[in-house]
Amino acid sequence: MNVITVERKILEKNDEIASKNRRAFSEHGIFTVNIVSSPGAGKTSILEQTIERLKGRVSLAVIEGDVQTDLDARRVAKYGVPAVQIVTRGGCHLEAGLVHEALQNIDLSTIQLLVIENVGNLVCPANYDLGEAVKVVVASTTEGDDKPLKYPAMFRNASVLIINKIDLLPYLKADLSTLRKNALSINPSLAVFETSCTTGAGIDEWCEWLVERTGRKDT
Repeated sequence: MNVITVERKILEKNDEIASKNRRAFSEHGIFTVNIVSSPGAGKTSILEQTIERLKGRVSLAVIEGDVQTDLDARRVAKYGVPAVQIVTRGGCHLEAGLVHEALQNIDLSTIQLLVIENVGNLVCPANYDLGEAVKVVVASTTEGDDKPLKYPAMFRNASVLIINKIDLLPYLKADLSTLRKNALSINPSLAVFETSCTTGAGIDEWCEWLVERTGRKDT
C-alpha cells in the first residue's frame, strides 16, 4: 500500500511539471513528439532520416535520453540541429523534470518541432507524461509481431505506431499484418507507418504527417 502511495505522489509531481512543459510548447507553437521503443528498434535511425527530409521545411530540436553515453546526441548533432543529451545513469525512462531542465538549453522561439527520443524501454515511459503532444511507439519487425500484446500500456497511450525494418521481413517469422492487427486491437486510433531506414520506405509519409502537424507545408 505504501508503494502505491509513493508512486502516485511521484506521478503527480511529474504531471505537474509536464503541464508546465506543455504550456511552454503551446506558447511557442511547438509540436512535440515523444518517441519510445525497446532498445535497438531504430529510433535514432528514423530520427536521422526525418531530420534529413525536413531540412528547410521545419525547424526542429532534439532531446536525447539514454542510460549512458551521448552517442545518439552526437549522431543527431551532425545534421546541424540543436540537440541536448539527457543521461539517466541507469534510469529506465525520462521524466518531465529532466525534460524541463533540458529545455533551458534550447531557444524555443526558434523551433516548430521538438523530438524527444526516450530511453529504450516499453514499460516505464508509458506512464510518464513529458508534456508532449503525442507518443510515437516504434516496433521493429525483428522483435516479432506480438510486442503490442506484451506491452499494451505503451501502445494504448501512443498516438502513432511506426513499424520499422520492414525490409527484413523476408528473413523473419514476424507477420506484418499480425503486428498491425495486434496493435490496432489495443488502440484502434493509432496512425500506422511502415518504414525502413535502409530503403527509405515509408519515411516520406511519416515526415508529411509531422509537417502537417507543425502547420507548415510547402508553398
